Amino acid sequence: MKLLDGKTILLTGGSRGIGEAMARKFVEHGAHVAFTYRSSAERAKKIEAELNDSGLCCKAYQSDASSFQACADLIAAVLKDYEKIDVLVNNAGITQDNLLLRMSEEQWDKVIDTNLKSIFNMTKNILRPMMKQRHGSIINITSIVGITGNAGQANYAASKAGIIGFTKSIAKEVASRNIRCNAIAPGFIETEMTQDLPEDKKAEFMAGIPLKRLGQGSEVADAAVYLGSDMSSYVNGQVLSVCGGLNC
Repeated sequence: MKLLDGKTILLTGGSRGIGEAMARKFVEHGAHVAFTYRSSAERAKKIEAELNDSGLCCKAYQSDASSFQACADLIAAVLKDYEKIDVLVNNAGITQDNLLLRMSEEQWDKVIDTNLKSIFNMTKNILRPMMKQRHGSIINITSIVGITGNAGQANYAASKAGIIGFTKSIAKEVASRNIRCNAIAPGFIETEMTQDLPEDKKAEFMAGIPLKRLGQGSEVADAAVYLGSDMSSYVNGQVLSVCGGLNC
């Protein structure tokens, strides 16, 4: 059963990690996918070609989610190419970890702009088209750290906590237009970044997870498929934790 047949999905940060896993899963479920990348053009084009082999329309766009104008231009381009956007997935994000005593203003600003301001930029620009078509699903990728906090990640945790507040507010603002807004909070997910961690550090992380393992990008993608599909038509303003029980 393909849960996203006929839907067009715009995904920010789709060229690696959880973003790439979501792009591939969306295609598996029959969606046309427009995804963004910031600098990894060769990788993005490779993914684009592989996704297009499915027979669906998939396209990579170079864009900076921290720029309001770039987001406006991106959405205009996607609407021109696809005519509609049914689902927006705000996934673009970075880390600039440091203890607050050592954190620079630049590290703070860069994480807030990329992780939080980008959510405003994309959502602000997508609302009018979605209101006009009288339907839409907005999915914001937050983090378990936005709920629990984490030493050395004050900037990242603040940005992800902000996404949760933003999600719940937008859910109330646009629900009357049949637009839903939800968030996904991944826990420790196995990505390229975690692959470089020493085994003892991985073991330390897993010891605190009730399921005793790291999550997979595809498991986060499954949650995104659900929230983007009509199966979640009465789910709005929620934060779905995909964390192996870390947030029990």
